[in-house]
Amino acid sequence: MANITRQEYLTMDEAEFRARFRERVHHTLEIQTYSALYYGKKLSARQTDTVKELIGIWQERGLPTDAADYSWGQQVLQFAEQVQAGSAVNLDEFAPHWPTAQEIKSFENILYERRSVRHWTDREVPDEVIDKLLQAGLWAAHSCNLQSVRYLVIREKNEPGLFKGSDIPGGPIHIVLLQDERVYRANALMPVKNRLLDCGAAAQNIVLAAHAYGLGGVWLTFNTEDMIKRLNKRFELPEYIKVVTYVDVGYPDQNPAPPKRLGLPEVVYARI
Repeated sequence: MANITRQEYLTMDEAEFRARFRERVHHTLEIQTYSALYYGKKLSARQTDTVKELIGIWQERGLPTDAADYSWGQQVLQFAEQVQAGSAVNLDEFAPHWPTAQEIKSFENILYERRSVRHWTDREVPDEVIDKLLQAGLWAAHSCNLQSVRYLVIREKNEPGLFKGSDIPGGPIHIVLLQDERVYRANALMPVKNRLLDCGAAAQNIVLAAHAYGLGGVWLTFNTEDMIKRLNKRFELPEYIKVVTYVDVGYPDQNPAPPKRLGLPEVVYARI
């Protein structure tokens, strides 16, 4: 199992183990199973061995069997075993809902009408709306299904001055995107730049979701190391949790005109 012994899997940090579980299910079984389902490729008799062993280790460690990653691993294993047995696998229930013309228009409105908003009203943002933004971030594409993104959710009124140094007035809600570096131990070949891409994809989902739910948002950069040091100290973040970027959101108090974008003839280098 990727040169890691069973004992090492049993004793390693839980976050790292779960990331390795997700990565191994993805690379040793999920990809191969869907290739078999859709392109007639065969699964070897031992194709499921790694995932079965990891499921056994999960259970031996006493981790929750209702966890999403465990349930997903069991589901992939079930599909693979059906393929190995020559049984039909019906995936109709997982087919996406393809948007209607009106839904496509709504999507385009969100995509093209989103603005970077830097001023907000005093209207309180409910926790349930914030949770929808956080969920949107978690559903962004993530390399090897490692799922490194973590959050701090900070109301400016509760922590005035914590974001001193920002180049905009303090937003009513600060969503800080963190990354749990332990999960990247699951794939030593992962380029470092992919880590930033993972976090960036989550941030983009958040700002789009903010617009969809009637909020104004702006994706920001920590201008000084002091800002990051204050967050690390305030929340006693362990060394493996890295502060990456943040998004401020709230109900907008401005309606900025959109900056113009370059045209396609200017940016498409080749079209073959």
